[in-house]
Formats: sequence, structure tokens, C-alpha cells
Amino acid sequence: MSKISDKLLVGTSKPTRVPAKLALADGTIWAGYSCGATGEVFGEVCFNTSMTGYLEVATDPSYAGQIVTMTYPQIGNYGVCPDDVQRDHTALRGMVVRDMCYTPSNWRSAESFPAFLARNGVVGIEGIDTRALVRHIRNAGAQMAVLSTETLDDAQLLAKLAAAPAFVGTNYVERESCDEPHEYTAENVPAGHQFAYGKAPEAKYHVVAYDCGMKDGILENLVRVGCRVTVVPWNTPAEQVLAMHPNGVFLSNGPGDPDAVEGTYSQVEKLLGKVPLFGICLGHQMLSKACGCTIEKLKFGHRGGNQPVMNLRTGRVEITSQNHGFGIVYSSLGELVPEESGGIAQHAEDLRAYAEAHVAPVVRNEKVGRVQLTHINLNDGTPEGIACLDIPAFSVQYHPEAQCGPTDAHYLFAAFVRLMDGRSDYLDIDIAQDRLAGWTFAEQKEAQHA
Repeated sequence: MSKISDKLLVGTSKPTRVPAKLALADGTIWAGYSCGATGEVFGEVCFNTSMTGYLEVATDPSYAGQIVTMTYPQIGNYGVCPDDVQRDHTALRGMVVRDMCYTPSNWRSAESFPAFLARNGVVGIEGIDTRALVRHIRNAGAQMAVLSTETLDDAQLLAKLAAAPAFVGTNYVERESCDEPHEYTAENVPAGHQFAYGKAPEAKYHVVAYDCGMKDGILENLVRVGCRVTVVPWNTPAEQVLAMHPNGVFLSNGPGDPDAVEGTYSQVEKLLGKVPLFGICLGHQMLSKACGCTIEKLKFGHRGGNQPVMNLRTGRVEITSQNHGFGIVYSSLGELVPEESGGIAQHAEDLRAYAEAHVAPVVRNEKVGRVQLTHINLNDGTPEGIACLDIPAFSVQYHPEAQCGPTDAHYLFAAFVRLMDGRSDYLDIDIAQDRLAGWTFAEQKEAQHA
């Protein structure tokens, strides 16, 4: 063969294939080939429906203890850009894909995704029918699994899996949180993002952020709306936080079972009513638990960048990025207040009934007074956001920082600033206008029409 044909072959072929297997707790076995590090890992198998953002998924601390299945058929085609990582390490246990690309094409790429997985010790498997696997998870529910390139005997795999620790009840937050408080300012924003974003404004407010496994993209977005952020460990005493005299406190995303994170929600309980609060994902659950809310394990959760959510206060629908396997039970926060809930006196079993009625219901809570349901998931009717009407606090179950994902929900960072401004209409923002804020193409468009 010629040198040209040899070069073409190298650029279009996969390396020598190493067999791998994925075994689920219900006895289902899936065979494929290694596409990352070799080894054997245990974790809860789940799925993510995003078409892009596999690097952000791999470096999102919220995936600690999990084996993630990507539903999009080819993963890795645009490679790895270091500026897009969400933490300085990987937290997930393994990754499952239909087809892995070993020869990416992208001007920002520094290495291939399988090379990144191998370098970071993430076991990967490709060559299986991910559509069938996802349908199985949707029907049977998320469950423990083992992914291995070392043990290929089905009976041995299932025996090892039966002896593995459970996912529910484990506190993964203490493993993913920072060890010491540290600052995050505009100087920490990756320079590689400047091609898309404008310069961050001068800091107006000081925010203390509880790190329960926080994504760097969240810190970047707080900075971009004018916040100087002090990041603190997950179990930092409320008294220490208040001693910093913050304008607001942020409760971050994070992995695992929220009931196991008593070190955070017990401190949030002490902060209620003393400082404006904003929570995302696990932070939403921490605020809710501090208000006495019950948490439930969802059958297969929400993970991906295409989840439709309605803001019940404005009637606007956002396409959101999500990553969670637990959710709050809104009815557990208290009885409905009919005069503030469109005359509705009984909790709806399917919360989408409130969307049809154009109502954002309000309950009377023993700890914080009135709590409004502000957002719901239009796919399954699960609660996605709450606002405390008698104290300055709100939270959402999804990820407005949109790394990865759409930017519809970016307005929630602006809402946090408006809450710290003391405005009662902080959530009533035109998302169509807000999603253009801070992007350089918006500035270019204004210059063209000047």
C-alpha cells in the first residue's frame, strides 16, 4: 500500500479491539469493545440524551458513582477541548456509547475522547445497541451495573455485582466537594471562551457558594452576571458563611442521594430568611429539604439537554439541561392556599394540570411560610422549581449554566442578582432577551445596525 493509503487507513480505523461487557443488576448482559481505560467498575447505569457535550458529562461531578450511556449514536467526533471541562477530574465510573470516534475534527480539539477517557481512568464500552439499552432502563429503571474488560464470564460478573455497594444512601458529595474555601472571579474564566462571550462585568455582589460537586460553568455564569464568588466545602457551618457577610448564598449541583447530604441541608436550614438563596439541582433539593420537603428516587431520572420546562409564573417554556435521578415531592411542603392557587384546594397528581390552568400554586409551609411551585417538567409533570414567597430563596432542578445544553434558562442567574437587589419580580424575565446577553455575536449584531 502507498503512504497516502496508509495514512488514510490510520485516520479511519479503530485500534485493536479489546472485548468488554456490561452487566445489569437484573441479569441483563451487553457485550461490546473497550473504548477508554481498561479495568472493572461498578455504578448506577443511567442515560443522557444530549447530542453534544460528552466532555462536560465526563467531567461533571454530579455523575459520581454512575455509568453513563450516551444515546446519540456517535460520540467523540469533535474531540476534547480542555477549556470545556467542568472540573479538574472525572467523577463518573464508566461510559457506554454506540460508536466511538478516534479521529476527531475540530479546531479546538487537543486530543481524542477515547484517549481522554483512558488517560483519566474511565472505563468505556462501545459497539452495543444503546437504543435497546436505553429502552431497557426506561422500562426497568436505573440500576446498579458492572462494566469490565477483565471479567467476561457472565456468572462471575453478576456475582461481583451482587456484592457491590448500593448507589442509594452513599454520600458522594463529600468526595467531590473542595477541601478549602477559595475565590472565583473574572480572572478564573477560561480565556478560550472569549471567542463567544463578552467581558464579564465588574463584580457587584459577593456570593458564597456551597460546593457539593459544582461545575465550573456555574461559577463562570455567576461571574458573568456580576458576582464575586467564595467557594466553600459542602458542610461549612452556616455561622461561618454568615460571618463572610455575603449578599447571597448559592447551593450547587452535586451527585448521589440528597438524603445522605445532611451536612449541607442542615446548614441551609440555618440560613433560611437570613440571606438570599439560590439552588441548582442538588442545591434545589437541599433548599427543599431544609423546608421539610420529601425527596423521591425517580425511575430513570432526567439527563440531557432537551428537557422542556414551563415557568408557571410567566407561561414561557424553556428547553433545559438536566442531570438528576432524584426529585422533590411538592405536596409534602404543605397544604395548598386556594386563594393564591387559582382556587385549587387539592394537590394535583400530575403537575401539568397547573400548566393547563395557568396557575403557579402556593402552599403554606411550617418553616418558611408560603412556597410557590414555579417550574414543572412538561415530559412527566415532575416539579422543577420553587420560590419561597416570604423569604428570599428560590431553586430549580435543572442546569441554567448550559454546559452542555441550551441557554434558555440562563435568565436564572440574572434572577439571582435581582433577588439580591430586593426585587419581588426577580423570576419574571423575558428569556428571549436574556439569552442574548453576554454573547459577542449580540454586540456584533448591534454594531451592524448602528
